[in-house]
Amino acid sequence: MNKRHLNRHQKRNRILRAARDAFGREGFRATSLQMIAARADLPKSNLIYYFGSKAGLYNTVLDDITREWNDVFECLTPEADPATAIGTLVREKLRRVMADPRASRIFAMEIIHGAPHHGGAIREVILPWVKARTQVIEVWISEGKMAPVDPLHLIFMIWAITQHYADFQYQVLTLMERDAYSDADIEHITETVSGFVLRGCGLATGSEGPNHGSRGLGTFRPAGENAFEQDNGVVNHDPHHCEHNEYGEH
Repeated sequence: MNKRHLNRHQKRNRILRAARDAFGREGFRATSLQMIAARADLPKSNLIYYFGSKAGLYNTVLDDITREWNDVFECLTPEADPATAIGTLVREKLRRVMADPRASRIFAMEIIHGAPHHGGAIREVILPWVKARTQVIEVWISEGKMAPVDPLHLIFMIWAITQHYADFQYQVLTLMERDAYSDADIEHITETVSGFVLRGCGLATGSEGPNHGSRGLGTFRPAGENAFEQDNGVVNHDPHHCEHNEYGEH
């Protein structure tokens, strides 16, 4: 790459970083090209040259965020071990959103406002991408590798629980009595959240001894049988069953 192309690449990346910061702090409407140019320390004409308009720059930022997040899900393949793949996915997504909460906020605000700029990408890019990932989860379920959860809503829940730590960062940090996430906080959060998700999928976590990996917490039966057989041979025919005391109370 010659110097001219290198400078072009550097300028473009500088603009994108400044735009992500501005859109993440101020939102689309309150952000101006001049504001982004000032943050990038470049003339406004450079922004127009590379991206055409504020909307063009904003859409590029959204496309970059979508691609970065989708890359995390590439570990979901039919051949992969479900516990390893889902655990890695949750941990990596959490680390990314906590490292760059602006990205999550930009995407969240776009969706809250009805996706006026990104609606086409959601239908044309994200929808087929999600369908492909749900098919992988369905394969794992059909092979008895994980609990028969709803694949689409599993993806929704992973998105929601991971992005909470970015979109509601102020509240989370206030309630944790922190000014910022420490390395220890991030490690604790990623392990806690990934553990919740894995157990919800009937998958043992790495901290649960010899059951870690693809081995689930029990043997799954067809939905019609309404049973879940534990590894110790005890069968609970009602997974929602609660013990009652002598007064009929839970």
